[in-house]
Amino acid sequence: MDQELKKEFQADLAEFHLMTRKFYQKEISVKEYKGFSGGFGSYAQRGGGSSMLRLRFTGGEITKDKLQFIADSVEKYKIDKLHLTTCQTVQVHNLNDVTVSSLIEEAFEHDIITRGGGGDFPRNVMVSPLSGVEKEEYFDVLPYAREAADYLLTFIKRVKMPRKLKVCFSNSPKNITHATFRDLGFVARKDHTFDVYSAGGLGNNPKMGILVDEGTDPSKVLYYIKAMILTFIQHGNYENRGKARTRYMQDTLGQEGYRAAFLENLSKAMAEDSLDLNVQEVPVTKEGCGFLEENFRITAQKQDGLYSVLYHPFGGNIPPELIAPINEAVQKMDQVVLRISPDESLYFINCNKEEALELLELTKDSASNLFETSVACIGSGICQIGLRDSQKLYKAVMDKIRPLDFSNGVLPQIHISGCPSSCGTHQIGTLGFRGATKVIDKKPLAAFQLYIGGEETQGNAQFGEDAGTILETDIPDFLIEIGQAVQKEHKLYSDWIKENPDVLKAIIQKYTK
Repeated sequence: MDQELKKEFQADLAEFHLMTRKFYQKEISVKEYKGFSGGFGSYAQRGGGSSMLRLRFTGGEITKDKLQFIADSVEKYKIDKLHLTTCQTVQVHNLNDVTVSSLIEEAFEHDIITRGGGGDFPRNVMVSPLSGVEKEEYFDVLPYAREAADYLLTFIKRVKMPRKLKVCFSNSPKNITHATFRDLGFVARKDHTFDVYSAGGLGNNPKMGILVDEGTDPSKVLYYIKAMILTFIQHGNYENRGKARTRYMQDTLGQEGYRAAFLENLSKAMAEDSLDLNVQEVPVTKEGCGFLEENFRITAQKQDGLYSVLYHPFGGNIPPELIAPINEAVQKMDQVVLRISPDESLYFINCNKEEALELLELTKDSASNLFETSVACIGSGICQIGLRDSQKLYKAVMDKIRPLDFSNGVLPQIHISGCPSSCGTHQIGTLGFRGATKVIDKKPLAAFQLYIGGEETQGNAQFGEDAGTILETDIPDFLIEIGQAVQKEHKLYSDWIKENPDVLKAIIQKYTK
């Protein structure tokens, strides 16, 4: 990033330190502190006795230097909780006022920018986690995302947007980053261009993005970002935060009206600015050696003899004691880097056979099937606005279902959000759960709203259908009953549901009545 801008951001940290001291000395309220600290990627946790810090990694990429910083910080500050997020960041939890202030300073020295990690700012730019190494990709989109991320940072001190802005890049129709329904999404095509989608998003009143342009030259990416920001400033809602995200512009302008406004601003940006990119896609030069059979955690890259290793820590929480040995191993491995996936997994990419086997053994606590890779936001145990504890539900479900040893694919990956904000992306889960309350005999009980049939794949993307409310305590048994029905038919859930939608509905009715 631009070094002058970095110095400006670092100078701003003095105010962060001051406000943090005031908050912990109870001179300002939780609400006042949240309105300020979010812009620095930090929030007070529930109860106000500790803080979290969100470390941004463009495209979820953790280089060796950044990994070394995380490992050193875990040891230095005795960090006991690290959470991977669905926006490809790392949240560091349970920090006191001194630690959060020190950590935010030290992160900057390793080009880990926390500014804009929360608040009404451009957020972390997301990228398909295997971009550049995936066999089925159209092309490597990460180099363009890096440029986009640096450019978006320049707006943090220049403009005031109505709400946050999420930009992402997808390298294939898998659409792992949900590029077709984000605030601004660049979707790779076979002809090495992008289709551009805008004004979509999850959360309350979710909407698919509007296709605003097709066959866009990747060198023009920054003009589209400028157009997005201009359109958001002109037509976004500054009066009502509940309706301030970009997707609400579809309601006020209509889809065609929005597209026209966006393209008008695109023409303006192209006429007034010089933002063409000259990006060189850097190939992987490492030579592979040895052959590995692919399995659930090992994927062969498009580079011969190289592999990606999947590590999905349970609940997206990396055990802090694993950071040091992972770091020690990776530092010795040529061109091996880490990538965070939007499903709270980690990939080690560019591994040869021996390196892949070493990392596989180091991370043997990983999820080992599709269901175990289920997604859960940090939950109400930590989050100020969370209604239900997603992590608690995730653990209860896994503790009860893992001993049953269902075959891989019998149960799908589920998505759990503690509240409507959809940090667990419940709306695109095959089975999704969102924190709720169920009243029985006039008594409010902890529950989750069930969503079924969500899909992220490009061309088939859809939000899950609201299927009713299930008591939190009943959810493990609900999932077990589904698993038993699927296992009985000797099928995968993805095949079973096509033939047995009525069976699923009958099971749902049993638990939602």
